[in-house]
Amino acid sequence: MSKVDHVPFSTTIHVRDTCLCLHAQRAARALARRFDEELKPYGLTNGQFSLLMALNRPEPPPMGPVAEVLAMDQTTLTAALKPLERRGLVERKSHPKDRRMRLLALTPEGIRTLAAAVPVWRRVHGEIERSLSDPETLRSDLRALSFGPPDAGPV
Repeated sequence: MSKVDHVPFSTTIHVRDTCLCLHAQRAARALARRFDEELKPYGLTNGQFSLLMALNRPEPPPMGPVAEVLAMDQTTLTAALKPLERRGLVERKSHPKDRRMRLLALTPEGIRTLAAAVPVWRRVHGEIERSLSDPETLRSDLRALSFGPPDAGPV
């Protein structure tokens, strides 16, 4: 391995201008800030909104599929659930056939909160999409980068 004494500033500029990871992180932070601000009146962050939406299913899901949809490990999901549980928006239930398995469910208050926040999400999401030249290609490319199938199923 050769010893490198320095990295030229031109490399810094090149990485700044071309690094997909940097641009994805910056865009993600900007989007998160925008949705956090808009969802604040509902007491939600964008991550909490996504988590509530991931639980909005006909039947309460176990933790594994929810963690997978949100690209989280189960420890991170458990930590993300705690404030929502404390607020009474989410509850854990025992699986009717296997008492050791826990299912995640929206409470009636969680459903009301999510229903109130959805119009805000729709408005902001629409504004953002209209500002993009080709949102469907961006969505497809982001799915490809996250290794998810194009039809990843319900959130």
